[in-house]
Amino acid sequence: MTQIWKTTGFVTDDAWVIETDETQAGSNERAIHGLTTFIEKAEAGETGLGVLVNPADDVSRLQPYLDHIALVAVAFPAFNDGRAFSHASLLRVRLKFDGEIRAIGDVLIDQVPLMLRCGIDSFAVTNATALKRLGEGRLPGIDEHYQPTARPSGEAGSYSWRRVS
Repeated sequence: MTQIWKTTGFVTDDAWVIETDETQAGSNERAIHGLTTFIEKAEAGETGLGVLVNPADDVSRLQPYLDHIALVAVAFPAFNDGRAFSHASLLRVRLKFDGEIRAIGDVLIDQVPLMLRCGIDSFAVTNATALKRLGEGRLPGIDEHYQPTARPSGEAGSYSWRRVS
């Protein structure tokens, strides 16, 4: 079963549903559309939309429609496909998107801290180990980083090039 996790804990009342040919959002739910369908709806003037960005999608196509987006779901179809890290970072840094970005697909506990650094806010988690560790509030990771990130980092003292989580 998929559960939605944010840094504040698990969410119990998430209304977002990824629409497919088999699955449609109900009356109390909000739809996450594929990129092409999203653009059609945004051009028709709809707002508050959800959009699914798959690994091969060009995230820059969202730029003219950022004010129509309530949620961007970035897909991680496999643990070794990291293109969604780039999508999230591009949305935050270059496109200045400040709405919710959700990781969906193969979300593993070891990747969550890195996803947070790239600007991802929420996670659709199905992995049993990830669910258990997130429920216990146990995130893995390293406290000091050398690379800048989409999320602001704390000051690292006298090292101008070191970032601290």
